[in-house]
This record gives sequence, C-alpha cells and structure tokens, in this order.
Amino acid sequence: MIAAAMLAAITACAPETVPSAPSTTTLRPPTTAQAAAPTNTPAIAPPLATTPASAPTTAAAPTAIMPAVVCMNLQAAQNTIQAAGVFFSRSTDASGRGRAQVMDRNWTVVAQEPAPGTPIGEGEAVLSVVKNEEPNQC
Repeated sequence: MIAAAMLAAITACAPETVPSAPSTTTLRPPTTAQAAAPTNTPAIAPPLATTPASAPTTAAAPTAIMPAVVCMNLQAAQNTIQAAGVFFSRSTDASGRGRAQVMDRNWTVVAQEPAPGTPIGEGEAVLSVVKNEEPNQC
C-alpha cells in the first residue's frame, strides 16, 4: 500500500510533456569528384605467351632409392628417407581410423609403398603406421 502511494506521488509530480513536431533527417549521397580521363593514352599490347596454355605436366624424376623402413618409428623412417635424398614423404593410419600422426616418434611403420630399392621422388613414399602400443608384426 505504501508502494502504491509513493508511485502515485511520483507520477503526480512528473512534469507534463508536450509532444513536439516530428523531426526529419534528409540523407544525401556523398559527392565525389571525378578525375578526367587522360586524353593521350598509349595502347599496350598484351604480353605474348611463351608456352602453350595446355603444356603437359611431367612427374618429378625419381631422386632417391626407397630405403627399408618397416618396423622403424615414424620419425626415424622419415629421417632415413630424407638421408636418401627425398624430403617429403606421407604417412597414413594403418588402422583405417584416419588419425593424424602428430608426434611422429609415437608411431611405428608397419608397411611402406613403394618397396625398398624402388626409385622415388618427392611425396611418393607412403608409410602406413600404427601407434607404438598397438599390436603389429614388428
């Protein structure tokens, strides 16, 4: 009841507001100065192509011989392949679960492509791996 009395007292003392005329704002797009185009522009011929657009791509020539790396940990296998002269090899999860090999030393190579003794180039060495603690033939 006290709250109702206070509310009535507060609203009774509020000044009356007179509605004012609605205000309007006019927006105009910005104006920009346009530079005049040069009158004497020399024509420039497009560059001549030096090779045909459909030039065949060739695979990189083998640069090393694939070493035997099965039963090595993945890091040691990669180091061995690099020592042979190829610096980019790939690895896949042999379990089929698609796990990424983040810590290479925690994985064991259980298969390799191509076989040892095969000439290889960059990216052609593919190592199938499992986690060190998982069952394998090594």
